[in-house]
Amino acid sequence: MPLDPIAYQPYTDPDDFIREVTDHIWIERAIGHINDNYEPDSIVHGVYGTSTTAAEVIEGTLMRISTTPNRVGQAEDIVWEARGDDAFLSSHLVLGTDRENIEYRSRNIANCLYRRGRMVEEWVVRDALSVARQLGQDPDELARRQAFRGYSGSMAAPAPADVITEGGSGRRPDQFRPEVEMVLEFIDSVWNKRELERVEQFWIRDLWLNTIDDRTIARPEGYRRALLRMLRAFPGGTFDIRDIAANDSPRYGGLRIAVTWKFTGKYNGIADYGPLTGSPVEILGISQFLVQAGKIVKETRIYDDIATRSQIYAHRGDEPYVSQNIY
Repeated sequence: MPLDPIAYQPYTDPDDFIREVTDHIWIERAIGHINDNYEPDSIVHGVYGTSTTAAEVIEGTLMRISTTPNRVGQAEDIVWEARGDDAFLSSHLVLGTDRENIEYRSRNIANCLYRRGRMVEEWVVRDALSVARQLGQDPDELARRQAFRGYSGSMAAPAPADVITEGGSGRRPDQFRPEVEMVLEFIDSVWNKRELERVEQFWIRDLWLNTIDDRTIARPEGYRRALLRMLRAFPGGTFDIRDIAANDSPRYGGLRIAVTWKFTGKYNGIADYGPLTGSPVEILGISQFLVQAGKIVKETRIYDDIATRSQIYAHRGDEPYVSQNIY
């Protein structure tokens, strides 16, 4: 079913829509345009939980722009997929840097469900750790000043039973099924079942993983070690797949598959965040996979390590929280 232009007007397609709207708000400082772009009761799932008003998005955007005024968000990839004939889900990978690439750089991903040109639901993750380290800020102090609100709506419900058919953003078109099934099999066997020896079955040898703290990992053994590093504090944790979008475009190297996931575990493994608590953590993350000739070539995996620390420190009672906007 072709996508009705009402989904992305006045722009040429969803890719153009996302690029131009983002620049208009973040670069041209048209913060008030959020009132036209978001539904008043739009739902935003972030790393600290769920918000349900466009007003909170406006407040959070204003604060972020004011504290990093030199930041430029460059569109590195936009994976979009139709949701019916008047809506689309986009997965927008943003390389954030200052205008001269001197102070810092980091990656964010925003998955946005637009219906008839208006945002109705969003899933957004940021690599706050890389910004903190590069600007000389203390990640632990930042974590203690931010409260984890928790999730509601679709993110509080069980993971979709058949995410290939219908994810959190709605029913998907049945496209690129063999490649989507391959990526999901990889996540299930390597991430969840810990069959790390199978990485080479799904990936090319010269793989790339771009992940948090502005790190780039190469080769299968590097990938295995990075996954072990992520999991070792929460060794029994599992990844639930919440949504998928797939898009094939020469501009971005071919077929990319965006996967929204939630990791749930307990802080009872290696004490990477101070004394163990055994307390639960919920980590919202998004991965974009590049697939060529039936193999995964690259993954960009973003989640917020500072938000993870925040949950652990709150349970341990390290210091009182200061209530802040979660966008």
